[in-house]
Amino acid sequence: MDMEKKQQINLTYALIAFLLLLIFQSWLAVQQQVETIPYSEFEALIEDGAIEELRVSENFVEGRLRRPTEAGATHFRTTRVEMDMAEWLRDRDVRFAGEIESTFLRDLLSWIIPIALIIGLWFFMIRRFAEKQGFGGLMQVGKSKAKIYVEKDTKVSFADVAGVDEAKEELLEIVNFLKDPDTYGRLGARIPKGILLVGPPGTGKTLIARAVAGEAGVPFFSISGSEFVEMFVGVGAARVRDLFEQAGKSKPCIIFIDELDALGRARSAGQYGGGGHDEKEQTLNQLLAELDGFDPSEGIVLLGATNRPEILDPALLRAGRFDRQVLVDRPDKSGRLQILKVHIKKIKKLGQDVKLDQVAALTPGFSGADLANLVNEAALLATRRRAEAVSMDDFNNAIERIIAGLEKKSRILHPKERKVVAYHEMGHALVAATLPTTDPVHKVSIIPRGIGALGYTIQRPEEERYLMTTQELEEKMAVLMGGRAAEHVVFGEISTGAADDLDKISDIARHMVTRYGMDAATHQVVYDPQRQSFLGENGMPVARPRNYSEETAREIDLAIRKLVEAAFEQAVAILEERRDELDEGAELLLDRETVTSAEFPMLKRQKRAA
Repeated sequence: MDMEKKQQINLTYALIAFLLLLIFQSWLAVQQQVETIPYSEFEALIEDGAIEELRVSENFVEGRLRRPTEAGATHFRTTRVEMDMAEWLRDRDVRFAGEIESTFLRDLLSWIIPIALIIGLWFFMIRRFAEKQGFGGLMQVGKSKAKIYVEKDTKVSFADVAGVDEAKEELLEIVNFLKDPDTYGRLGARIPKGILLVGPPGTGKTLIARAVAGEAGVPFFSISGSEFVEMFVGVGAARVRDLFEQAGKSKPCIIFIDELDALGRARSAGQYGGGGHDEKEQTLNQLLAELDGFDPSEGIVLLGATNRPEILDPALLRAGRFDRQVLVDRPDKSGRLQILKVHIKKIKKLGQDVKLDQVAALTPGFSGADLANLVNEAALLATRRRAEAVSMDDFNNAIERIIAGLEKKSRILHPKERKVVAYHEMGHALVAATLPTTDPVHKVSIIPRGIGALGYTIQRPEEERYLMTTQELEEKMAVLMGGRAAEHVVFGEISTGAADDLDKISDIARHMVTRYGMDAATHQVVYDPQRQSFLGENGMPVARPRNYSEETAREIDLAIRKLVEAAFEQAVAILEERRDELDEGAELLLDRETVTSAEFPMLKRQKRAA
């Protein structure tokens, strides 16, 4: 219907343009045959008898000549000068007639044309600018901006989602219910009204929601939580109502609200909220009312996604609204392998030496988005060196680029600094190779990368770990202190190169004391409770009231310092014992810049006591 209306409007515009063209052509043709002359010349033509007939109006005199002028004009026009023209023309035997000049059309156009220009300026300039700024289309401001997809539009299925098998099983139940509600409702059970997908960024929450629509083959309403919030009060609530009205007309269907935290942030109990604060609360209240107002047995399923579940309103998460939370976490080693197999299909040609299980082992903590980026980076590196296939070296270089940053080939170090960096990195590697619970060393390099890394040591985990003992944490701190300990042992002084290591070891020690209760002096008490957050602790600091005394704070500081000093002393003792290997490894690093455990056997696990 809309397309037919647009075609009619376009046809009307074309017809108007054609008529205006005809009028312009006829006016131009008349203008080419009419010559404007001075009034004195008109009098001379009258005296000479060269005028055949005249038309006299209030302001102009027009007439036809007996003979064309030199310019070829057969008609003339002149401005009328007040005089007794009738008697003067009658005396010279000229046929003439009076003509009433109508200015109605001219006066009308003088009003219509400016108004039309203003309207055109609004439609073609101001309206477009307003729409780009987010408040255009005032008549549609309360309409939902949800994008509607069907099975053929999403082009994503569960085959494209890997590494989150538990989440797929939970959502497969929703797909089966939408396809066959009678079978799944035979015992009186109902599907959850809302399912909230929670997890760190890049783990595939939006992807798995689109896969649900692709599998179910039902309309899929996709919208971001931020699209409900506008500058006008009440717009968000109106859009929520309109969204559920559209879904009610298209059931069975799926509603997916991405970044739900932008819409469902916990409401404040304060009495002094601003306009934007009130608008968000109205929108959330409307969403809560809509969740209470529909029956999931009708075939409407609400999916939400967020990586900040800790800030959502409790009323939104209670039973009967978002009944179920599905964790979409970072994949383990087997999950990363499955994800790599999905993304590796995009590679045109893969080298024979590529072992995806090794790539999966080298990427602990990588999300699905990180692994997709890794495969793309490897393909780019192979393309850049004009290779015929993507090799294992390309994957290794891509991992290093993502973890440590881009190689800084233009950063040339002073020979002394280069030597310090070589001993620093070899110190990390030898301490890691000595302690029994640490991950094996994969590669050591003194090639500068990223913003401040002058070198790096990569360890390859042998297995996925979810718990760490006190010994493992203490040995991890000793490895971090290996670089500074090497500088102390070899040069008798320390440098600023261990700044990042000190930051990490301080965090580990602080968590051991305040969060894990691993220090005898502070006993089994938690002084800094951990809050659930998938965004880590790199955001804005949260002011937390301190619930312990000054004496306890001093004990915490002393315990943290004791753990850090013990790690440093342990690293120093190991490197003093293996001083010859430290010198040999540093010389090898200075010569080759990058050393693997295969090239320097001392980096392999040594069977020694800790």
